Amino acid sequence: MIPCRAAAVLIALLTTRVVGAATESSPQLVAASAAHSVVKIYGAGGLRGLEAYQSGIILSPDGRIATAMSTVLDSDGIDCVLDDGRRFEATPLGVDPRRELAVLSIDATDLPAALPAEERVAAGTRVLAVSNMFGVAVGDERASVQRGVIASVVPLEARRGAADAPYTGMVYVLDFTTNNPGSPGGAIVDSRGRLLGMIGKELRSSAGGIWLNYALPVDELLVGCEAIVAGSGVAAPAAAATPFDLGLLGIVLVPDLLDRTPPFVETVLPGSAAARAGLAADDLLIAVGARAVGSHAAAERAVGAIPSGDPVRLSVIRTGTVVDYELGPRPAVAEGRAPQGATP
Repeated sequence: MIPCRAAAVLIALLTTRVVGAATESSPQLVAASAAHSVVKIYGAGGLRGLEAYQSGIILSPDGRIATAMSTVLDSDGIDCVLDDGRRFEATPLGVDPRRELAVLSIDATDLPAALPAEERVAAGTRVLAVSNMFGVAVGDERASVQRGVIASVVPLEARRGAADAPYTGMVYVLDFTTNNPGSPGGAIVDSRGRLLGMIGKELRSSAGGIWLNYALPVDELLVGCEAIVAGSGVAAPAAAATPFDLGLLGIVLVPDLLDRTPPFVETVLPGSAAARAGLAADDLLIAVGARAVGSHAAAERAVGAIPSGDPVRLSVIRTGTVVDYELGPRPAVAEGRAPQGATP
């Protein structure tokens, strides 16, 4: 006969082992744990092909969040909703145009940060994808979860529309449909719940034209985020900045016919700062300093947020490659507009 106290201890130990085994093997428990670190992000958009929502991953307990660089972040206010329904206004810390990566910050502590895997995994690894695909989860509703396998680990060769993707490093190509509207910025985790990578944006293969479902490996994710945070101290909020006339730098963008016309360069004025730096027609402006820009208005606000006399640094996509330029000090002009008849 086992004493009551000893029996209770034995039952507790057995229960602990069962629960521990379930934690290691149950996809439901792993998915629930991983979902705590995935946030729902809301910002600019609302048009077909320009959704106003996406996903993000909590990287640190003090509120650092990694997400995809997109037009969603081109907003006066970016809202982040946690797994438990709490809502915070996010501050952009910067972007990495090559990895199409952005880092946000929210004023919160003791957050459930994702646990990164220590090394890359091989093809054939079973994974879970956690994201707010199609924006179906709101408030404290849990992000959606998908199951699949890493089909291959290869360099990314893809395009978005007519432009090649700027990132050409290694990615996880997945055998299930993860790159849906709202999914960019979501998490890919292994059977133990460790973060393996971040879901990328919709892309087509350059070779076959098929849609790619891929994730940026966690080591590339962390390197990019660390670089962004290290340079975020010089960034100033651009939302309330006075729009700056890019013509003062010699940049003429294509006509702003839509609500969010992409900032393609139509022409560069001879003898201007842009011409001396090397900008050319058909360049696609994607970042001003550490800020992503996806429209005319965003580009003008981002340059307007640069203090007068500070250097203007631009990132553009040219023939599928990200190229950085420095145009010299930002001109000091009242309200950022060229006087009538003035020549840049």
